[in-house]
Amino acid sequence: MASLWHISVIVLVLLGGSDANPAAPPHLDKKPLQTFRPYNIAHRGANGEIPEETSAAYLRAIEEGADFIETDILASKDGHLICFHDVTLDATTNIAEHAEFAGRKRTYEVEGANMTGWFVVDFTLSELKSLRVNQRFKFRDEQYNGKYKIITFDEYILIALYADRVVGIYPEIKSPIFINQQVKWTDGKKFEDKFVDTLLKYGYKGEYMSENWLKLPLFIQSFAPTSLIYISKMINSPKLFLIDDTTVRTQDTNQSYSEITSNGYLSFIRKYVIGIGPWKDTIVPPENKHYLGPPTDLVARAHALNLQVHPYTFRNENSYLHFDFHQDPYAEYEYWLSEIGVDGLFTDFTGSLHKYQEWTTPYQKQEKKDHGH
Repeated sequence: MASLWHISVIVLVLLGGSDANPAAPPHLDKKPLQTFRPYNIAHRGANGEIPEETSAAYLRAIEEGADFIETDILASKDGHLICFHDVTLDATTNIAEHAEFAGRKRTYEVEGANMTGWFVVDFTLSELKSLRVNQRFKFRDEQYNGKYKIITFDEYILIALYADRVVGIYPEIKSPIFINQQVKWTDGKKFEDKFVDTLLKYGYKGEYMSENWLKLPLFIQSFAPTSLIYISKMINSPKLFLIDDTTVRTQDTNQSYSEITSNGYLSFIRKYVIGIGPWKDTIVPPENKHYLGPPTDLVARAHALNLQVHPYTFRNENSYLHFDFHQDPYAEYEYWLSEIGVDGLFTDFTGSLHKYQEWTTPYQKQEKKDHGH
């Protein structure tokens, strides 16, 4: 049976205004965020089970023990911030079934390459709300396809604020170069300004482990270092610099993987961020596609600079597990937490990670106050 808070959050999300600023929920005596073990970060919610970045996916992740719920922030044609991963709607919505939108496909240059599809930036919030979200992968449970709407940044925040324990949020400033090119706000502000304004509206602020941060935990993430540097003057909450595959250059500064993982660059970016979020195969490059190779020194070098490391993305399916783990996701968690020693994990299956951590490092009444390195 759904808990009372679960039902109340659903009502808030379904009935609340998309950009409303409701009274903040009272700071009740909630169970605090755990800080004594690496963070369980629900990647796009519990999207291994339920279509990604929907209210149901986030509610399920919270039920299953997530420390943080993660999302990607984009903007609609009329400037509303939404939770959605791709700049196109093709892969994870039913837009192809909407005849009224058949003529709205466009081609844009996105991060140096031409892309064709139905773009988020060409639809108003009202139009986006008429769509329904589908499971991205055919090999995952599709029974929830078509049941849930795209949600706004505000609605996502409300899900965390009204949880029955302290739950952190982990929003990404997604594709900021493209969004700023295509969406203009009448007040002259940029995408990053609107992103920060939303967080400040709900009281998110404060350095890592500060009193306010522990009440309203937040990590801000982006693949674009200039966005992280830009917002550092506006909000002092902890930030993570995301790092893509070794062949991918940064979308804003056109820097190579070797440049942004050099000691010199890590020493520079640490003035603005508390950690890095690398693709896990760049930390431990695979051999012959299916086996673990020797780990790089990236985690050690980051920790030496007091930077946390939150790699992505951990998935239970056999096709994502190296043969070394014998088709056992718990073996993968053990390897990354015990041998590599990371500080948080982005996972599609937050329930699995929570169970593993409860077996190996159960929740303690007296928590240590410092976390990381």
